[in-house]
Amino acid sequence: MENDIFQGYKGKALAVLKKYNVRVWGQAEIETTRGDFKGTVLPRAEHQDQEHIVLKLATGYNVGLSISTIKNMKETGYHKAHYGIPEKEFPNTPGLPKVKLFGTGGTIASRLDYRTGAVIPAFSPGELYGAVPELAEICNLETEKVFAVFSENMGPDQYIALAKAIGKEIEKGVDGIVIGHGTDTLHHTAAALTFMVQNPPVPIVLVGSQRSSDRPSSDAALNLMHSMFAAGHGDIAEVMVCMFGPTSDDYGLLHKGTRVRKMHSSYRSTFRTIGHTPLAMVTREKITMIHKSYHHRRKDKDVKILPYFNDKVAMVYYYPGMKPDVIDSLIDSGYKGIVFVGTGLGHVNRHLYPAIERAQKKGIHMYMTLQTLWGYVHMFVYDTGRDMMARGIIPTGNMLPEVAYIKLGWVLGQTDDPEEVKRMMLTPVNDEITDREPYNGYLVYQGGVPEVEEFIKKVEK
Repeated sequence: MENDIFQGYKGKALAVLKKYNVRVWGQAEIETTRGDFKGTVLPRAEHQDQEHIVLKLATGYNVGLSISTIKNMKETGYHKAHYGIPEKEFPNTPGLPKVKLFGTGGTIASRLDYRTGAVIPAFSPGELYGAVPELAEICNLETEKVFAVFSENMGPDQYIALAKAIGKEIEKGVDGIVIGHGTDTLHHTAAALTFMVQNPPVPIVLVGSQRSSDRPSSDAALNLMHSMFAAGHGDIAEVMVCMFGPTSDDYGLLHKGTRVRKMHSSYRSTFRTIGHTPLAMVTREKITMIHKSYHHRRKDKDVKILPYFNDKVAMVYYYPGMKPDVIDSLIDSGYKGIVFVGTGLGHVNRHLYPAIERAQKKGIHMYMTLQTLWGYVHMFVYDTGRDMMARGIIPTGNMLPEVAYIKLGWVLGQTDDPEEVKRMMLTPVNDEITDREPYNGYLVYQGGVPEVEEFIKKVEK
């Protein structure tokens, strides 16, 4: 019985709860030396310390209160929460498009297991229907769990497996594909699939969530609905990322897989198109195009699957004072390609020249991108750039660093011929290099200045 009332609490923390007669799942007012708090007392994860009491605030955030700071506690109500996601049979509705959802381990719909502190993903059609019933109005859904990994553990093996799985679904005649993915490396996977799955006849949409489903501010449900609509009803037959547009719940954005990047650690509107505009705005009911040019949906099943990758490629972010042994270590470790992320127009210091010359002699393929993200590599302007080109480093236009890294690995998975590698690297597959940056392709607003503050007053809600 005590286990039900004080789930997970032991020792000192349990003694404090007993002292004030406060139960787990009780609504409590807690007075501490650091202020007063109101919320629901949550179970304590079994592997956590017993020096804190965990409280879920009305905002949906959890806070740990050190028992050493607690002066008084009072239980004001009690309602035991059930965090399991109900499972209902997903209906099949004639006339709705068939969408396949691949899972990689991202928690696009999830619940929190307070016993272990782990987030448990909901993934079967029934679980997703129980969590987001609106999906049944958008599509007929099938799901398949391809991996169960955190996004930082996604890599070449997973890219290749996903590309092959996508090819099989297109052969079966699916109307669209959604890939649930953790947000941290979602843009890497989007780039990889752009190169590995070329000329698809249907939309391929990667989606994630910045905040888990048990939080009131979660973006999971809307992102899932937007991505399903884009995959099942949209006309854009490309690899895309679908995430929040503004910080409000108004709409999502569809970003091209080679021009998107995660730009904030916690904002729901973290993904931005760099050097261009997003493809489109998307809601649960319509898609509003922003891009004028894109690949249209087709009725055939033709697609080119190119599942290749050489993982002996490195991305080197240059910093002042970098020593040549950084490059030497890559050479000695047998790396075949290096993508530099250089300063300014594409520069590194002269101390690296001997190591770069050594890499050139070893036949290592070297390419230059920019730390600025926006803009183009211009290595003809200064002597430094010319010196590096003479040592075999090739500029990549306005290709994003992560995209260049992914593309070089993909190219070297197919050929090691220097001229063919260069041709493939500099020939765009889907706008990873563009001829020009549109006037509204570079927008970084700076708060505090009058014109921006005036703009924010008009759009902030």
